[in-house]
Amino acid sequence: MLEVHMFPCLSDNYGYLLHDTEADLTACIDTPEVGPIEAALEQKGWRLTHILNTHHHFDHAGGNLELKEKYGCTIVGSKRDAARIPGIDIELDDGDSFTFGNHSALVLDVSGHTIGHIAYHFAEDDILFCGDALFALGCGRLFEGTPGQMWDSLSKLKAMPDSTRVYCAHEYTQSNAKFAVTVEPQNAMLMDRAREIDELRAAGKPTVPSTIGQEKATNPFLRPDSPDLQATLGMSGADLVAVFAETRQRKDSF
Repeated sequence: MLEVHMFPCLSDNYGYLLHDTEADLTACIDTPEVGPIEAALEQKGWRLTHILNTHHHFDHAGGNLELKEKYGCTIVGSKRDAARIPGIDIELDDGDSFTFGNHSALVLDVSGHTIGHIAYHFAEDDILFCGDALFALGCGRLFEGTPGQMWDSLSKLKAMPDSTRVYCAHEYTQSNAKFAVTVEPQNAMLMDRAREIDELRAAGKPTVPSTIGQEKATNPFLRPDSPDLQATLGMSGADLVAVFAETRQRKDSF
């Protein structure tokens, strides 16, 4: 199995090291902050060999060049957005496979938050690194894409096995939960999850990773087909993209 080491960066980002023991390879998922990444490498006794970028935003790719200069690591990212990924060496497209030691990731274009945003799904290990496309109980703001693009992207992630562990890039879950309960208050599983999240955060514990199963059951951005959510929005029977767009718009002004 691949080992995932998670640690906080910046004010609310998570950094991840992904390690294949047999191949002695270590990847950093995005580069939000160099200091904590180097501290984590030292703590684990690992040497950085790869950077797997999800998208170009500074809190995801800002440390690329400094880390590449120090470790000589290989930077992997989206072919579609290669011009905005500093130091990129390997360009990947939707549907490509990326081989990492003895493991393989399916690369998925999940544009919406940005154009060219990608996710890495290590299916045999039940691991998804989705950057800012999908959050625990949320999704990324649509800075560059359309609601239709984002819903198509989230639909790809929603189709993954329920057991898939979702390693998103930010600790936004408590604020996401406060919004989610306003648009689907009838969802008992959501209400239970919101209470659990409050308990975890009060204890200083992370709410990440979640699972695709949890997100399908409670994340309003994966649930535009929910009759209860549609009713709350006054959109019963409406087109799913329209329901998603209204949900996203409400979250933007929440």
